[in-house]
Amino acid sequence: MIKFHNQGFFFPMVCQQCQDAACMAICPKDAIYRDEELGRGMINYDLCVGCKMCVAACPFGGMGINKDGTVIKCDLCDGDPQCVRFCDMKAVDYVEASTVNLRKKREAVENLATLMSKMVS
Repeated sequence: MIKFHNQGFFFPMVCQQCQDAACMAICPKDAIYRDEELGRGMINYDLCVGCKMCVAACPFGGMGINKDGTVIKCDLCDGDPQCVRFCDMKAVDYVEASTVNLRKKREAVENLATLMSKMVS
């Protein structure tokens, strides 16, 4: 989470679970791998040497460093993301990509219908 206290902005910087992830490609020990069942990137800490190249390579700032110096990323909490579960404002949701696409299309149609009705009247 990046916080801009003066402006009142808080931006979550989480792993985007990229299909062709830069963090996976740059890892010299192949410690970052894709779990195809949940479509998520995972870190094998037994292989990770702590070089932090993955942190530098991620274009979204989705890789982080724990207080103990190990790298960390969102692993979707085994399919039950705790950020979604505990967000009281319901600002975070975990849905299938196809559901998001359908939601965006539906919103676009509604926005277009509203715009068209204003132009006709």
